[in-house]
Amino acid sequence: MAGGMEPTLSRRQCLQALGLGALSAGFAAAQRSRRPNVLMIAIDDLNDWIGALGGHPQSLTPNIDRLAQRGVLFRAAYCQAPSCNPSRASLLTGIRPSTSGVYQNNDVWRDAMPLATTLPQHFQLHGYEVLGGGKIFHGPMNEAQSWDYYYNPPGFLHPGDEPVNGLDMGHFDWGPLQVDDDQTADTMLAHWASDYLGKKRNRPFFLACGFYRPHLPWYAPEKYFEKFPEAATLLPKYLANDLDDVPASAPHNQRDHDNVTSSGQWKKAVASYLACIHYADTNVGRVLDALDAGPHAQNTIIVLWTDHGWHLGEKNHWRKFTLWEESCRVPLIFAGPGSRDNRTCDRPVELLDIYPTLIDLAGLPTRPELEGRTLRPLLEEPSAEWDKPALTSNGPDKTSVRTERWRYTKYPDGEELYDHWQDPQEWDNLASSPAYADVKAELAALLPRRTQTRKVLQYQDLPAEKKRLTELPPGRRHKPDPDSWTGLKPGPN
Repeated sequence: MAGGMEPTLSRRQCLQALGLGALSAGFAAAQRSRRPNVLMIAIDDLNDWIGALGGHPQSLTPNIDRLAQRGVLFRAAYCQAPSCNPSRASLLTGIRPSTSGVYQNNDVWRDAMPLATTLPQHFQLHGYEVLGGGKIFHGPMNEAQSWDYYYNPPGFLHPGDEPVNGLDMGHFDWGPLQVDDDQTADTMLAHWASDYLGKKRNRPFFLACGFYRPHLPWYAPEKYFEKFPEAATLLPKYLANDLDDVPASAPHNQRDHDNVTSSGQWKKAVASYLACIHYADTNVGRVLDALDAGPHAQNTIIVLWTDHGWHLGEKNHWRKFTLWEESCRVPLIFAGPGSRDNRTCDRPVELLDIYPTLIDLAGLPTRPELEGRTLRPLLEEPSAEWDKPALTSNGPDKTSVRTERWRYTKYPDGEELYDHWQDPQEWDNLASSPAYADVKAELAALLPRRTQTRKVLQYQDLPAEKKRLTELPPGRRHKPDPDSWTGLKPGPN
């Protein structure tokens, strides 16, 4: 400083420097003593029908809601692809579908990204014990090299040889099971995770627990169905001519909608989905209770996410696979040591941001290839400035951009533009209106430039310093035999 003067800070600056946010301070304190553990809870095919998000007024999710109350709930979180494999591959590698070319459930993500270091592998590289169970990667795309231990519960029970709903549409079926919870796969998984969380560990752990329900078929113990009588079930908001103003290539499943409505099973289907959500929430509660009662409650980061949303008749569509809000919006919650209670964030964020956020909070070095952004600033202050939109792709030529106000979607044969401040159901496509040309141009500029399938993270293309970061431990550089990983130990006792 000129004249030898020392720099001075105002009282406000001092307070800001000392109070960076309870969540950040809590994790920093945990890092000084020992690195924090990570509990990652994934739920398959769960849309925004949780109480904390207000997605359906009859949804019963007390355990997910209480997790939201002890951390930060992201109310505008979006998947990077509206189907299981590409969404999970993107989240777990930190690479966008538009970069990897992994857009569909049958795309082999490891072939597209042969040297990608997955999220659990990164924790392995830094001394963590890494365990997984249930569905984390898309089933056939799982791999042994990402885990020290993996637990596969037995397959799900079926109530009989014939479809319960009488529609004869494969696993597009629903109905109660005459079994106890302990006979079902997701509850077995919850008990396995609970047993692990109840014991002291010699080193920090990364535990991933992937629940399968409410993925189809919607089977769960009967007691969950009893909470949702068909006659009293409320249907989602619906507009019969909703598709009149959307491009022809916008995916929708009219056949499923016609089958459900013509058979008079719309309410029964919605009630069954709600029952399976309640069942999933109960298993989440079992794991949270075990964590809270065990030795790791004060030093464990918790993140809960779902891989994509789900339609139940909105826009004449069932299942996922669309670029509308019902398919793209997902629950995302972070909680942990010192976290603020009951905070919500309305900034648009992506599942892609989970990888850089977890390694940031755990004090691990970042990876140069990650395309997401750490959410730490929003965990510290949910209303902080945030200039990154959320992108969702359903193929190389179908991508949607979501900001706080707008959804813009580009198809090969047209566009969609929705103003969520005025039209949260996305019923009025504004793309053809000249009044919104500037808005469209601004949003179109945010679309990813690389939309062709291509391999990424080829070892020979990396500079020396990045090769070092990409190296895996001996024996983990190559894909294992497809059958070898199923024999992994179910975790230490």
